[in-house]
Amino acid sequence: MGKMLNNSGGCSKRKCRCPCFMVLTMLAATIEMAAAQSTERPILHTNEAYVEEVTRAATLAVNDPMAVFAFVLNSLPDQVKVYPTENYYYFTFTQGGAPYAGNIRIELGDGDKVTVHFVYYQDLSEWHQEAPLTHIVLDASQGVGIEKIDRLVYRLSYSGKSVVFALNDLSRVKPPTGALGRDENFIGPIFDESAIRFFLVYNSKLKVFHYILDETVRVADEFFPTRRSDRILVGKRTGFAFYRDRFLDRKILVGVYEGNYRLNTYFDGPFDQLPDNFVEGEMLRQAILDVSPGLKGKIDRFGSSPDGAVRYLIKPYASYQTESQLYGVDTCARRRIRAPTYYQCFVAEPAESDLDAPRAGVKRKAKQLTLRP
Repeated sequence: MGKMLNNSGGCSKRKCRCPCFMVLTMLAATIEMAAAQSTERPILHTNEAYVEEVTRAATLAVNDPMAVFAFVLNSLPDQVKVYPTENYYYFTFTQGGAPYAGNIRIELGDGDKVTVHFVYYQDLSEWHQEAPLTHIVLDASQGVGIEKIDRLVYRLSYSGKSVVFALNDLSRVKPPTGALGRDENFIGPIFDESAIRFFLVYNSKLKVFHYILDETVRVADEFFPTRRSDRILVGKRTGFAFYRDRFLDRKILVGVYEGNYRLNTYFDGPFDQLPDNFVEGEMLRQAILDVSPGLKGKIDRFGSSPDGAVRYLIKPYASYQTESQLYGVDTCARRRIRAPTYYQCFVAEPAESDLDAPRAGVKRKAKQLTLRP
């Protein structure tokens, strides 16, 4: 391009208008293409930045919940997007060399009821799995303003700082044609904090739940087949294990990596991101009561106890440590390929007969559960 410009000898307006216009057009196109490519490049993270973050002197009063909330709110831009469908806005920071994690959750109830939870704690690890958790409910008594701006859009204000929280609107997201069986009901769409989307479905004949991978959008992971079965696919980033259904064009979640589940990481599975904002009427409660009729009168339409302390656990997938622990799913599916109980092969843990999981507002990132053997 530079040679073309140099050889043009300098264009006069009269004689070289067309060639110059072509050159300028090509330059503009090149610049536009370069700009587009730069926005699509990965984000680079360096050890230098990490070292400087964890070694910097910080004086945040971590024992003062409102001081921590003020720090979080003031660190945010004027508007943020809350992707997970149970409305958690997650954050992390480092103080004194120790990692902290937490979330702001906008919990929507029936009507215009809104409860804002603020939780933070020293982050968990394989070598440090016990840490005190701080949880407060934010309202006017602490000077926190909560304003509904629009459907699924709320403004939180505190001490002169306001942030608009735009919740993820998936109200138009539906499974594609042919993705559901004749005995299945679509409960709602899920956006997991792992950045993977699911469809929560309920099989009324077999009385089982499934999380189906939403492939109507680009899936933010790459999958590899297991050594013994190309029907079991595992995510390189998330560790999520899916089974390619033999009868429908879909992938059913069958496993998450056990360490992620135990430590409540972003990859512990979608059990803690139910489609609360998009559940129609009594659909979810009726499905739960169909499985566990003893809960009648004990849960609201979201599956929570009246005081909000615990919630019904929907976790049909397994927690695995090695690839070989997933092979039983394929063995079962091949044996039952013509049986009406085929879809029971994708339920690793039986449904609870009672409430089991701590409610969202008082959990760390998800639920602290004891794994079954």
